Amino acid sequence: MTIKFSVIIPARYASTRLPGKPLVDLAGKPMIVRVAEGARRSGADEILIATDHAGVAAAAAKHGYQAVMTSASHASGTDRLAEVAARRRYAAGHIVVNVQGDEPLIDPVLIRQVAASLARHRGAHMATAAHPMRDARELANPNAVKVVLDRKGYALYFSRSPVPYAREAFARGIRAIPRGLPVYRHLGIYAYRAGFLRRFTRLAPAAIERFEALEQLRALAHGYRIAVEVTRRAPYPGVDTAADLRRVRRFFK
Repeated sequence: MTIKFSVIIPARYASTRLPGKPLVDLAGKPMIVRVAEGARRSGADEILIATDHAGVAAAAAKHGYQAVMTSASHASGTDRLAEVAARRRYAAGHIVVNVQGDEPLIDPVLIRQVAASLARHRGAHMATAAHPMRDARELANPNAVKVVLDRKGYALYFSRSPVPYAREAFARGIRAIPRGLPVYRHLGIYAYRAGFLRRFTRLAPAAIERFEALEQLRALAHGYRIAVEVTRRAPYPGVDTAADLRRVRRFFK
């Protein structure tokens, strides 16, 4: 199946936990460039870096990647993507994949799989990815987002809580994941049809989105469908903190 898609990498320079994150060095190259290199290996037709910082744009250009300067007032990376999609005048059906700018070890195959999932699921407005959870501590961790799927692979709900909850098995605490419990950890990669991406940013935020602090719940709350690509490969770590950065640097060494 031939798939045409663009990858847009939102890169916000300011970060409370790791200032200047897009430009931190990873084996001689800025992190944002390492992310773009992974995206290029996905077979995307276009790689764009969406940023509000001239230094990030300059680093991208130095290494042969195109940056698009966007508003500094965007509340999320999705808003930044929507601005780029509108300025590029993508057709409504054009597929745009949001690859986070702090995922230098992202699997290029996964990027393509998520784009293909959206192309394959005609009834979906978005696509994302998840992998089976095996660790009970991860299930209980609110920083690990869980997703519940229907029989056709569409998302029913995303939560920071341990869902689905095995009532009998977890009666005395979450010590192990019982065999057969369909528990999936959500991976923060999204594909959108450009027409829906523009529509999404105009939707009113939902209460469940605000309380869970999960933007994708806005789509579900408004009745839009999200296809979920299940991968058996556990994700590589992203970079949120200085400790994450040290770990990822060891990978590059």
